[in-house]
Amino acid sequence: MFKHISKYWWCQILGWMAYFVTNVFFAYSFGKVEFPYLLNITILILFGLLSTHLLRNVINRQNWFQYSFEKQALLFFALVVGSGVIMYIGSTVTGNIIRPPEQRKVLSGQEVLRSLLSNFLITAIWWLIYFVWHFIDRNRNAQVDKLKLESTVKELELKTIKSQLNPHFIFNALNSIRALVDENPQRARTAITELSNILRSSMQVEKVETVSLENELNIVKDYLALETIRFEERLKVQYDIDPDTLELPIPPLMLQTLVENAIKHGISRMVSGGVVRIGSHMRQMQHEITIENTGQILEHSNGQGFGLQSTRQRLSLLFGSRASFDIYNKNDQTVEAKVLMPLI
Repeated sequence: MFKHISKYWWCQILGWMAYFVTNVFFAYSFGKVEFPYLLNITILILFGLLSTHLLRNVINRQNWFQYSFEKQALLFFALVVGSGVIMYIGSTVTGNIIRPPEQRKVLSGQEVLRSLLSNFLITAIWWLIYFVWHFIDRNRNAQVDKLKLESTVKELELKTIKSQLNPHFIFNALNSIRALVDENPQRARTAITELSNILRSSMQVEKVETVSLENELNIVKDYLALETIRFEERLKVQYDIDPDTLELPIPPLMLQTLVENAIKHGISRMVSGGVVRIGSHMRQMQHEITIENTGQILEHSNGQGFGLQSTRQRLSLLFGSRASFDIYNKNDQTVEAKVLMPLI
């Protein structure tokens, strides 16, 4: 049964019990402990527990930990006064109700002030412990969350590498190169260089968060050159690149992933092939990258492949809500993938 009691309630019970035992001990040390005294201290503790618990629920609904330090200091003062006043009023009224008429009395102003100050001291200690506990706990959780985020980023980068190093692409590229060895040795050597550039970039992706668009375009051109060997006249590539965007940072291999997706799910399914258009412009203080390809998104796929999901996740990790990615049928013959990123 005790296992189901939360840490908070254990602290409440043990804390107020310690307060009760301490008061009884000192009362016994200086004189005889009588029933009225025990009744008064019990009522006071019950209202102390009630007031702190109710006010705790109120501030938790307001997400008090999001406040600034100055607002938290004011909140602390208000909580100390509020719970202290509730303790005084509640214990005084309840005590007078349950006591016989002859034992009821009206406290003097000095006695009221003394009782309030005593309550304020008790509640100040309670709220101080509560605030410090949550400060330490949230700092610890923040460190854990940070470590989890770093682990997630690394895991995501590794998955991204795997998605880029598509074994089918490497297999097709090697077959294409093998076919060129006797037919066109010079082109075969160039193709090997292009493939090695792609592999080298894939291996370095976990070392950096962003690369320039120009560097990414060089990898994409190597990739498209290898795919042109396989598709020949079926694959046509067009570029619409604003020179001012060449130095802008983008996630490594993101563009290559989107171009590979355009060829795999678009061009390769068209008997007559098609066109891949790559664009990069600055639109309203954002970097806009577009990849258009001949084809259509099927309803059952809806652009939810692993490569596209990893693109969304990487953009979210790097830029948060300031970046967006979408892929849709632009018209009856064309699919467009659009990435919007903040200018850095």
